[in-house]
Amino acid sequence: MKRFWEIRARADDPTRGEMTLYGEISDASWFGDETTPAQVAEELKALGDITALDVYINSPGGDVFAGLAIYNILRRLEGVQVTAHVDGLAASAASVIVMAADRIVMPRNALLMIHRAWAYANGNAAELQKMADTLERIDGQLAQIYADRGGQSREKMAALMEAETWMDAAQAAELGLCDEIEENKAAASITVSTEVLARYRNWPLSAKGACHGGGSQPVEDKAAEEPAAPATESRLAEQRRRFDATRRKILNAMGGNEE
Repeated sequence: MKRFWEIRARADDPTRGEMTLYGEISDASWFGDETTPAQVAEELKALGDITALDVYINSPGGDVFAGLAIYNILRRLEGVQVTAHVDGLAASAASVIVMAADRIVMPRNALLMIHRAWAYANGNAAELQKMADTLERIDGQLAQIYADRGGQSREKMAALMEAETWMDAAQAAELGLCDEIEENKAAASITVSTEVLARYRNWPLSAKGACHGGGSQPVEDKAAEEPAAPATESRLAEQRRRFDATRRKILNAMGGNEE
């Protein structure tokens, strides 16, 4: 089964590692197409004594806790110069991973996106309030990470997160979130599933032409996917439908059955 990440030592220089992260980030690998922190840590350790690591990212994001875990794994690499290359898109949790780098490189037309954390939740008022409080704490942590990396105020970064801010390389550089703009290199095509696009409200029109729009699940999982949404379906109804489809996939992966 194809997976969307790879960690290896360069053939011409075993002291330099390469990590390619092309796909959605998750804290578990149910379908074989997510990047998990445990696998990242294990494969980085297997590289041995490296002095430099190039991280190539083209990802719509994913699980915020997984993104934070990978961020911390990269930050803990002692004596390793980490360079992040935003090949096409580093959105949401993927943008957090980028912030771990000592140096961030973007083609001029690549995209970086930051936003507030969000989650599906159910339960009573107390349980929903607990989730809201957790999301508030996560937002504070993320705003501080962006602020520290860019030399900006936490309040400014929190405001940009609130607005779901999409930025090209020049805009990211103005905020201190990009160190080098590759003028003569085009950004890689962005492969983003419709499920992922449904999460974001400000997906830039200029980027849609570069988006393949293909799903990230393996072919054999397609039969389990939900039917296409009617054109008149409300955003809330679409989110509920997608959540229900995800819940069914999780149950299937765990060998459970709906009652």
